[in-house]
Order: sequence, then C-alpha cells, then structure tokens
Amino acid sequence: MKLNDAIFGVLLMLLGAAVLVAIQGYPKIPGQPVGPALFPGLIAAGLCIGGVLLMARGWRQRGAQPWLAWDAWVRSPRHILALVVLLGSVVFYILAADALGFLITAPLILAALLFVLRVPPLRAVTIAIVATLLVHFAFYKLLRVPLPWGVLKGIAW
Repeated sequence: MKLNDAIFGVLLMLLGAAVLVAIQGYPKIPGQPVGPALFPGLIAAGLCIGGVLLMARGWRQRGAQPWLAWDAWVRSPRHILALVVLLGSVVFYILAADALGFLITAPLILAALLFVLRVPPLRAVTIAIVATLLVHFAFYKLLRVPLPWGVLKGIAW
C-alpha cells in the first residue's frame, strides 16, 4: 500500500504538535536559559517542519500520485493469509503469554509464521524451537528481561 506524502506529512505534524503540547508541562530550571524541554521541542519542531514539507510535496503530486494505491500483494490470498497470521499471532501472544509462558507461546507463533511462509514443516519446527531458546537465553539470562513462565513456572534455568 502506498500513501500519498501529504498523509504522512499530516501524521508527522500531529506527532510534532503532540510533543510540543506535552513538553509545556516540563519544569523550568531557575537561572538556566534552557531546560528539559529544549531538545524534545527541537525534535518536535523538526517533525512539524518535515510534515509541512511532505504535505506540500504530496499536494503538488496529487495528480500524478493517488492518495492511496494498493500493492499487488493485496490481491494475493497467500499474502493476505500471512498478514492475518501475523496480526493474529500478536493478539495470541498478548492473550496467551502470561498463561502459557514464553517458552510455549513463542515456538507456536514462530512455527505458524514459518508454515504460512511455506517453510517445510520439520525445518519450521526446528527453527521455531531453536530461535525461541536463543531469544529466551538472550533476553532472560543476558539482558535480565523477565519473560513470562506461565505453566512452566516451577522450572527456572
């Protein structure tokens, strides 16, 4: 899907405006000409300026470039299925990770994603298990990110 630049320009301007509104509540530092709102304010101003430039370019190209153009994959049932599985896997993780645990949820999601990408089943399951264990090791052991244990709560390695 291709969106006209003017649409992204509006989104950037809204983001910049939201940041500018949010930093109004930042405290002032007595005796200092700058405070904690300076750099977020500069970034927000840059977002607004970039948004205006994108809006102007998109407005100039509105005849040559439609506001919305669908890519070829939108007409492909295989690609639509892959998108549905991807979005469904995110929802499944949100709903099931605490109950089942990362070590059960992650390989199910990875295997489903690999199946929909037409990876052979044995290879898909192997990759899903190995990738889950590597990610678990990296996040749980090395980075100390608390991943949910779920039904495996009694097992800690």
